[in-house]
Amino acid sequence: MRHGTLSEHDSGRINWQLLKRILPYLLDYKPRIAIAFLCLILAKGASVVGPFILKHIVDALDQSSAQGLLLAPLGLVLAFGMARFANVLFGELRDTVFGRVTERAMRRIGLQVFEHLHSLDLDFHLNRRTGGLSRDIERGTTGIGFLLRFFVFNIGPTLIEILMVVGLLFINYGTAFGLIPLLSIALYVAYSIVATEWRTKYVRQANLADSASSTRAVDSLLNFETVKYFGNERFEAERYDVELGNWEQARRKNRLSLFALNGGQALIIAVSMTGMMWLAAEQVRAETMSIGDFVLINAFMMQLFMPLNFLGFVYREIKGSMANIEHMFSLLRVKPAVAEVESARELVLKAGEVRFEQVEFGYRPDREIIRGLSFSIEPGQTVAVVGASGAGKSTLVKLLFRFYDCNAGRVLIDGQDISQCSLASLRKVVGIVPQDTVLFNDTLFENVRYGRPEASDEQVHDAIRMAHLQDFIAQLPDGENTQVGERGLKLSGGERQRVAIARTILKGAPILVFDEATSSLDSHSEQAILGAINQLSRDHTSLVIAHRLSTIVDADKILVLDGGKLLEQGSHQQLLTQGGAYASLWNTQQKQQG
Repeated sequence: MRHGTLSEHDSGRINWQLLKRILPYLLDYKPRIAIAFLCLILAKGASVVGPFILKHIVDALDQSSAQGLLLAPLGLVLAFGMARFANVLFGELRDTVFGRVTERAMRRIGLQVFEHLHSLDLDFHLNRRTGGLSRDIERGTTGIGFLLRFFVFNIGPTLIEILMVVGLLFINYGTAFGLIPLLSIALYVAYSIVATEWRTKYVRQANLADSASSTRAVDSLLNFETVKYFGNERFEAERYDVELGNWEQARRKNRLSLFALNGGQALIIAVSMTGMMWLAAEQVRAETMSIGDFVLINAFMMQLFMPLNFLGFVYREIKGSMANIEHMFSLLRVKPAVAEVESARELVLKAGEVRFEQVEFGYRPDREIIRGLSFSIEPGQTVAVVGASGAGKSTLVKLLFRFYDCNAGRVLIDGQDISQCSLASLRKVVGIVPQDTVLFNDTLFENVRYGRPEASDEQVHDAIRMAHLQDFIAQLPDGENTQVGERGLKLSGGERQRVAIARTILKGAPILVFDEATSSLDSHSEQAILGAINQLSRDHTSLVIAHRLSTIVDADKILVLDGGKLLEQGSHQQLLTQGGAYASLWNTQQKQQG
């Protein structure tokens, strides 16, 4: 399955194969499952014994003399209380013991999906809808919890209990008393299945509307600044209200369909209960049945229809849970466009040479970005890439970091084709300061430490000093413990980039990439950062993507791209002497600054 827009499943059938996928997550807890099943058997045994004890209590009270009224049924009353207590106790023990299995399975599956999403390529994440995706994962893991708790220990046991009760009614009270509940159960199950299948489309519509409204809200809030820039608060509210209106309509249809389902189930139960009570009352009136028998039948019918009613609820929920689980597992079937080859080897860094050989690339087949590009960055050399917007500068960074694979040609580090190396070993040796820096909603200090989570506080402070962040931090009321906000929005663009530079310094990668690293800085800050970058780059192989030419005049080599092709290359002075595209761009920027 190639990634794309994931949609709700159109199939109305339950995919029972999902149970096979969940089963391995349970096998690590066989002793707990065995104990839980033992508690289940004991609880069901106590629940079946209870009505018989109740029958004998009633008969004893009916037949006892005044003197024996308190003594005769006393033991039976205690036994009944103990049976009820045992039923509840063993049921709670079952749920408690099995709870660990459920929670661990939810944790392991949720982690697997999370790790898989991080293994997918950049293209998937650029096209994903974050709010809807998070709800899909949430509903999927919740569905697994429900499935494990109720299907394994409620559906099967409930059916066993129904068979036991119906069998006892057949044996003790005749065909009619066994046939009525049996037929009502069959009718109830059939009606539940048909009605549930009918209302599945309304459940699906409600889920889609829920995901759409959540996605709209998340997308709008993530773009809070953009909304403010254009004064589009009312526009965003109206768009969100449209989604909420769709959600309201879908929920109304879902609620009405649920009313029809529950109403039909209640009618079947009421008719069956009435029929059984009428038969039992006639038998008592004819003195062929005792009052205790009447109470026993009534207790059994209540005991029978309570789980039967629950069975209808569980079937509905299992159907919805199965759909949610299948939808979540469909995420695991998404294959990344950039994947390691089976024989991927560790990238062994020797000197740090980077070479592009006849590289061709396009994000779409009909839109070629890089065209037969070849160049090299010698070990310890700083190479800058300049050109107009859309020339393919930032694309080079994505290809080097292997967010995408080349359509043709190769990218090599110390003669090793990066497409044949493991992604972890490649990304370990490349440090990047991106053009658009996004920070975690944590402290400024911890955002810097993210470059190397195991780094000591002293190493983090060293990186902060090298990135010239200490003066800025000193001005903050909470200093390095300042919360940067969602996506770092509490900091300016320049401040976020300095945090990104400090983070990259801390990573200590031998190959450095600066993608417009000073684009959001003022002139004073730019000079300070350029000093740090130049100092840092002395012992590193560096690729600098630049818009402002003044920031790369000291580069060892400058590449000028145009339409994905290499137009010129040389040092700053060499390119000015040539009087070509670079010289023209330089003169234009100098006039703008002047």
